[in-house]
Amino acid sequence: MSLTRRDFARTSAITGAGVALAGSVGALASAPGALAATETDGTDTASAHGHHGVGYGPLLPDPDGILALPAGFTYRVITHSGRTTLESGEPTPSNHDGTAAFPGPRGATLLVNNHELKGPRTDWAYPVPLTEGLVYDPAASGGCTVVEVRRDHVAEWVGIAGTSTNCAGGSTPWGTWLTCEETEDKAGQHGMTKDHGYVFEVDPADRRANRDPRPVKALGRYTHEAVVVDPRRGHLYLTEDASGPNGLLYRWTPPAGFRHGRGRLRTLADDAGVLQAFRCFDSGGRFVDDLSRATRTGTVYGVDWVDVPDRDARTSSVRKQFTDGQVTRARKLEGMWWGDGGAYVVSSYARAESPVQHDGQVWFYDPARRTLTLKVLLGVNPDPSADGAFDGPDNITVSPYGGLVVAEDGEGVQHLFGATDGGRTYPIARNELNIGTAEAPEYSEFTGVTFSPDGKTLFANIQEPGVMLAITGPWKRQKR
Repeated sequence: MSLTRRDFARTSAITGAGVALAGSVGALASAPGALAATETDGTDTASAHGHHGVGYGPLLPDPDGILALPAGFTYRVITHSGRTTLESGEPTPSNHDGTAAFPGPRGATLLVNNHELKGPRTDWAYPVPLTEGLVYDPAASGGCTVVEVRRDHVAEWVGIAGTSTNCAGGSTPWGTWLTCEETEDKAGQHGMTKDHGYVFEVDPADRRANRDPRPVKALGRYTHEAVVVDPRRGHLYLTEDASGPNGLLYRWTPPAGFRHGRGRLRTLADDAGVLQAFRCFDSGGRFVDDLSRATRTGTVYGVDWVDVPDRDARTSSVRKQFTDGQVTRARKLEGMWWGDGGAYVVSSYARAESPVQHDGQVWFYDPARRTLTLKVLLGVNPDPSADGAFDGPDNITVSPYGGLVVAEDGEGVQHLFGATDGGRTYPIARNELNIGTAEAPEYSEFTGVTFSPDGKTLFANIQEPGVMLAITGPWKRQKR
């Protein structure tokens, strides 16, 4: 049953303009330079960045030039493109992106690591190897690897190959990984021999289950970014990172009688279930055309869902099949994570292509109330080259120590940072691996932020050239 605009307006009036409908983690405030007044207004930068009991203190430069961390924290390089090797002896592929961690045998951690490689294989020094039986399109360069991490041993092998632009994705409640292609290339475009823009399922624990990969076409063909699964209702929520026009948030409802489980998505018919795009409205029942219009944390929108006409985008991209008044759009809908009974959703930034500019939003979708609440709002960063304000949130995870951990994909300096339940941000790590020059330094984005199943290790990637890192230290429950 959809939430009508009349229902939402009536409920909002009762609860005080909807702010009381916020999700369980509370209204997370923004980093310095925020667009809106928040709980941290009036606090100094030191307080917002980890002093006075929040966070872990200042970041210390790394003599090895890879990762700056707070005192007491250390890191370990798990994989490094072109330097470490797979079990086959081939080099680790490059351009690490979305990652999830799963419990492995005998205390090991299994990680599925996307490799965001677009176009023909000849464009890349280290594409995902075409392992026999695991290839979708032999012309494509992307895919996933599975990394087994033990205290004294690391092993890596191919989970899927021959896919394109494997950006983010998401883990499932049944212990698999859904890898998302952030492309709409069809057969014949950019050297491809098959259509791309799909979601594929990868099983980290069963190599045989990954043979003869098949796209889950029921989830649509578009520039996929991330996906989460509602373990109670069975819905899948998916983000789209696209422009011209801006992308959409989607919901897939399984067909009647369908039961989720390992490998079952690939058995679905191409048109199984219902794929829909979101449509938001405010407490007055007014349609919201773009999420950038929200300028205060705690803003709550009601959500309806509109059927996608042609999910395989045979003649027109899915997002172009709607008129401007039918659906709500947002710039760079990126990372997602399921937690607190709902989905956290990132809009990485909004610039001239959006009604209002910002440098990052994190929303919380509550499926029970059918509301979308703005949790984090980052103002436009006035000086990205300076180490201070955060911008460009991308991959996110819910922290076992409270709040969120966010991978930054902004301009200039790149961080992993935390956002507490009560509204403070603090740094966790800074990328010091300069892939530019001394005169013009350049630092790649962080990706694939995820905790080990026991919560003791934070895994994260530096996308270029492709480095997976394991961070350990004196983690603690963060104050509000």
